[in-house]
Amino acid sequence: MNLVTKFLIGSALLIATTVSASPDHLLIDDFENGLDSGWTTKSFEGETKYSVVDTDQGHVLQAESKASASGLAYKIKYDPSEYPVLSWRWKIEKTIDKGNEHTKAGDDYAARIYVIFPHWFFPKTRTLNYIWANHLPENEILPNAYTSNAMMLAAASGPEKSGEWVEVRRNIVEDYRRAFGSDPPDVGAIAIMTDTDNTGETARAWYDDISVSRE
Repeated sequence: MNLVTKFLIGSALLIATTVSASPDHLLIDDFENGLDSGWTTKSFEGETKYSVVDTDQGHVLQAESKASASGLAYKIKYDPSEYPVLSWRWKIEKTIDKGNEHTKAGDDYAARIYVIFPHWFFPKTRTLNYIWANHLPENEILPNAYTSNAMMLAAASGPEKSGEWVEVRRNIVEDYRRAFGSDPPDVGAIAIMTDTDNTGETARAWYDDISVSRE
């Protein structure tokens, strides 16, 4: 079973915390108080090391992968039509030299954030997979090399901004329509992963200020 399918299964089985209040902004995590207890580790091939570190911009989540693949999933259920905007900032040390968005052997990324849309019938579970692409042009989208249930969207691309913080703001309703041709169901989880298991390379990335908000 491939890594993406494992991640989908594991996330589909999460019992998510349902958002019942209606603030304009929902903070997933800013890591200022360490790693929130809502995160759950999902291991696939070895262990990517995730740790909260102190920087000149405050506390951030650092990910270090050495031929490994594991992720963190945050259980939260909400209606994306109420909170269509997903925001975060991230930084990578470098892209993956052998990374290739079109092949299974190259399906590694220094940084990615998943939005998971679980379904009781697993084959209908879908994800938007926002990647720091190795070669795919920014804002391009294509099916994952393993499964079309996971659509890969280049939220950033290439090595030019390596070592710099990049802020991202995506409308997941619009992106889901582009990817799957319909309106999205409820979100069930947000996930993070830095992985290099297919290429055997190393990668280091940093994540911060993950939130959802009204438009």
